[in-house]
Amino acid sequence: MKLGAFSISLSVKDIKASKQFYETLGFTVFAGDIDKNYLILKNGNALIGLFQGMFENNILTFNPGWDENASKLESFDDVRTIQKHLKASGIKLENEADENTSGPASFVVLDPDGNTVLIDQHV
Repeated sequence: MKLGAFSISLSVKDIKASKQFYETLGFTVFAGDIDKNYLILKNGNALIGLFQGMFENNILTFNPGWDENASKLESFDDVRTIQKHLKASGIKLENEADENTSGPASFVVLDPDGNTVLIDQHV
């Protein structure tokens, strides 16, 4: 299964302090808007999203159809195909993508420890 680009989405208390910390680790701002309380930072292939006041817990995020530069991949597994596979394997979904659509969509599952996993397709 091709899940696409991986990032961790962190729920932060102070986005400016978090930005400074991760920049010290060598990350640079890749996307987002600090005035809207979210930034995406990049260091090589590693992506970290900083989100202040948007959700409670950290989220593991996969972007089918994108590489780590948010460039469209020629070949990828559609989010609905991934969703069907997980459902057929007995994985409970927290919310689902509409399987009668195409293009951008997302769904959420929880891992066995309750960590949120977001499969979020933008293409």
